[in-house]
Amino acid sequence: MTPALPSAPAGAVRRWSTDAVGAAERLDYWVGAICEGFLEMAATSPRSADFHSSLEAVDWGPVSVNQVRGSAQDVYRTRAAIARSRENFCYLLCKTDSAWSAVQASRGARLLPGDLVLVDSRERYEFHFPERADTVSLQLRPEWLERWLPDIRAAAGRRIDGQQGWGRALSAFACQLTPALAAAPPLPAALLTDQLGALIALAAGTPPQDEPALASLRRRILDRVRERHAEPGLTAAAIAADLGISERTLHRSLAGGELSFAHHLMACRMEVAARLLADARFDRLTVAEIGRRVGLLDASHFVRTCRARLGATPAQLRRQRR
Repeated sequence: MTPALPSAPAGAVRRWSTDAVGAAERLDYWVGAICEGFLEMAATSPRSADFHSSLEAVDWGPVSVNQVRGSAQDVYRTRAAIARSRENFCYLLCKTDSAWSAVQASRGARLLPGDLVLVDSRERYEFHFPERADTVSLQLRPEWLERWLPDIRAAAGRRIDGQQGWGRALSAFACQLTPALAAAPPLPAALLTDQLGALIALAAGTPPQDEPALASLRRRILDRVRERHAEPGLTAAAIAADLGISERTLHRSLAGGELSFAHHLMACRMEVAARLLADARFDRLTVAEIGRRVGLLDASHFVRTCRARLGATPAQLRRQRR
């Protein structure tokens, strides 16, 4: 039988942990924990056999400070859950150790370490934590948040860049708001929540980056990778330096188009390799030489990559056109 979930007076740290139950009951216990600690949601995990998670929470007036630690998992707020809920909240989430993604209604955000996202529980959302779910989650009463951010709907589901501008300040501040600090705050809680509200207004209330400018930078990155794809050992850092941008900016720009540097680089290499292997004029070149011409110095690696990405080895591709 699953143990009863804990309760605690306002201002005290409330704790839930799957260590309280056997392995077979942990995921069910965790769903109950997040429903009790946050609001009604569903959760699944690819690590059900060795799943573990914990939640610590402190109520702080209009803000609740929560810290989740645990296994890879997917969390869903469904229409049915919304219909059953007696109250709703907004959540500001920040994760610093690995990339993850969030979807609010039809708006998706891929989040890198340090980024933040705001979601509104009055609309469907999803969180996908492919590695770990270690996250700071600040539960915000909508009526309080509307004092700082009048248009919550416009901000919900958008990535807040945690590495620059006011987003960087908000990320640093939010990650300091642990349940332990909230239980014994160094300053009056009202002062700290006002600081949080002001930073949310500055970071999430500003217009998003100019999309045409981002698309233009992305095209420049993709074109430069295509130009230099034949260089062995080509790195994202080298392309970023070539374009006069930071490596992080490069990755963020590509992520905005649901692309990655490594995937695009290999796609360029395989496109050229396929063209060379399909042209009889290049039959004089060995497979190893074609690999070298597209930046892959290890012949066996080139053969394996062709099989994986083009569906056949270089020799088979040559035979297929005859």
